[in-house]
Amino acid sequence: MDRTLIAAGMAMIAALSAGATIAEEPADAVFYGDHIITMDSDRPRAEAVAIRGDRIVYVGDRENAGEFVGDDTRSVELGDKALVPGMIDSHGHISVAARMVDYVNVSSPPVGPAKNIGDIVDLLKERLKTDPPPEDGWLIAYGYDDSLLAENRHPTRHDLDKVSTEVPVAMMHVSGHLGTANSAALAALGYSEDTPNPQGGVIRRERGTKVPNGVLEEVAWQKAMWSQVAGGGGTANFERQLKEAVQQFASYGITTIQDGAARMADVAAMRKMAERGELKADIVAIAAAYGDVDFDEISSMLEEGYHDGVRVGGVKFAVDGSPQGRTAWTTEPYLANPEGVEGPYTAYTTVVPDDFKAQARGLLLKGIPIYVHSNGDAAIDLSMDAVEDAFAGREMPDHRSVIIHAQLMRPDQVDRAAKLDMVPSFYSAHSFFWGDWHRLSFGDERAFHISPAAAALEKGVHFTIHNDTPVVPPDMMRLMWIAVNRETRNGVILGEDQRLSPYDALYAMTLGGAYQYFEEASKGSLTVGKQADLVVLGADPLEVDPKTIKDIPVLETISRGKTIFLR
Repeated sequence: MDRTLIAAGMAMIAALSAGATIAEEPADAVFYGDHIITMDSDRPRAEAVAIRGDRIVYVGDRENAGEFVGDDTRSVELGDKALVPGMIDSHGHISVAARMVDYVNVSSPPVGPAKNIGDIVDLLKERLKTDPPPEDGWLIAYGYDDSLLAENRHPTRHDLDKVSTEVPVAMMHVSGHLGTANSAALAALGYSEDTPNPQGGVIRRERGTKVPNGVLEEVAWQKAMWSQVAGGGGTANFERQLKEAVQQFASYGITTIQDGAARMADVAAMRKMAERGELKADIVAIAAAYGDVDFDEISSMLEEGYHDGVRVGGVKFAVDGSPQGRTAWTTEPYLANPEGVEGPYTAYTTVVPDDFKAQARGLLLKGIPIYVHSNGDAAIDLSMDAVEDAFAGREMPDHRSVIIHAQLMRPDQVDRAAKLDMVPSFYSAHSFFWGDWHRLSFGDERAFHISPAAAALEKGVHFTIHNDTPVVPPDMMRLMWIAVNRETRNGVILGEDQRLSPYDALYAMTLGGAYQYFEEASKGSLTVGKQADLVVLGADPLEVDPKTIKDIPVLETISRGKTIFLR
C-alpha cells in the first residue's frame, strides 16, 4: 500500500474542500435538500451536492450550487428524502452469494421459508423434481439454521436421504462454517466410519458409533464447501450470477463490496468482467490464505490498486468457527454444548497457531493487510498475538489489521485493539438474528457484550459493522437498526450499553469502512474530490424514531457517478 499516494490524495481533498468546488463546467447532477448527511466532520450537513463524471464537484449551500447547473444537468429536489455516502460492505462474500442465486434457499424467516426439517425436505424434493442437477452434479441448499428450526437440531443424512439416496445433497449451515450431507454426498467426499476427523474440523457421528451422521464442522465441511458450494458452475455461469449479486447489493445502497476469502480464479473472472465494464460497483477481494495463493502476486496486485473497479485488499485467515454454530473458540466453556458433546467445551482453533502466526508475520512485514476471522475470545487473542509478534522490536506501521467478527471480544481486548491499532469489524447483525441463541450458549454477561462497538468507540478504536452476506442479506438499513437498538428476535435488549447512535452506526458503514480499506481519501463521505458514490434514502436515518430505521427504503444508488439502482 503506497502511503505517499494516500497522503497526497488526502492533501488534495483537503485543499479542494476549502473551496468546496472543482472547475466551472456544468455538473451531471445536483441534489438539493435539508437532509444531506455528508459524514465529513468539516462540513457535516449541506444543502446541495453536485457530481460530474465519477467525482463529487460541489458540496455546500443551495445558492452557490446554481453555477453547476447547465442545460443537461439533472436537478433533484430531495424534499424529506436523505442523501448519504455510498455504503461500504466491510465484510462479506459476494462470490459465494453470487453462486447461491441458483441454490435452494432453506433459511428460516425472515430470510427464507423453512420453519422445520419437513419444510427443508419438501423444498429439496421440489427442486430435484423441477430443476434436477446435471449428471454427476449435486443438489445444493443454503441457510438452514438449527437454532430456528422447530426441532432445534441439524438435519442429518437420514433426513436428506428422504430427498435422494442417489443424488449427492449438501446444505450449508447459515454460518457457512458447518454443513450437512446425505449418504451419497458423504460417499462422494470419502467420509466413512474409518475417516478420522481432520485437523481443525469434526465429522459428527451416530451416537455410540463412528458412522458419520451427515453433519460436518469447519475443515470437514470445507471439502464440500470449496469443491461444490463455492466452486462449481463454470465461468459463464459465475459471471451471470455475479451480475445478479452486485445488483442485489446495490439495491441496499452498497457501492463498495467485499469478496472475503476470495479465490484467485474468481478474482481473475471479476477483473475480466470489470475490463468489459460489466461490474457497476467496486469490489475489494480479500484473498483466502490457503491453497495455491501466491503472496508475491497478492503484493503486486495490492500495489496496482483498482483494476477497472476490482482490487485486492489483503489476505484472509480463519482461526475459529462461529458462535451460532457453537464452533467459536473461547477461553471459558460454553453453557450449552453442541449436540453429542459432554463436559467443559470451548470449541477449537481451525489452524495450527504457530503456522498461522508465521504466515501473518510474513504478510505484515511485506505491507499486506491481514483479515483474521476471529469470533471467540481465544481466537481474538491469537489474532492479536500474531500482530504483536510480527512487529515486536519494530516501529508499528499503519497496518490496519482487521479482526473479522470480533463477537466475543472481552473488555481487555478492546484496550489491546487500541494499543495494536487493529480494526474490529463487528458482526453487529448477530444481536438480532442470534442474540437469543448466544444467551443460551454463553450466558448474559458474555452475550450482552457481543460485538462491543460502543466500548470500541469509547476507546478510540477504529471499527466497522457488517452483515457477512450471504449469511444474512446485505440489508444495510437493517444492520444500522440492529447496531442502534440491539434488540433480539424475542425483544431482549442485548447490552444497552453497547448500542451505537444512528450517526456512529452510519459512520461505521461509510467512512469507517473506507478507513478499513485505506480508502478514506477517496470514499466514505460526501466531500469534494471524492468518488461520486451516493445513496438516496426515503427518510433521514438520524431524525426518525430509531426503531423504524430498518424500514427506510433505499431509493437510488449511485456508483462512480452513475445510477446503478433506482426504486
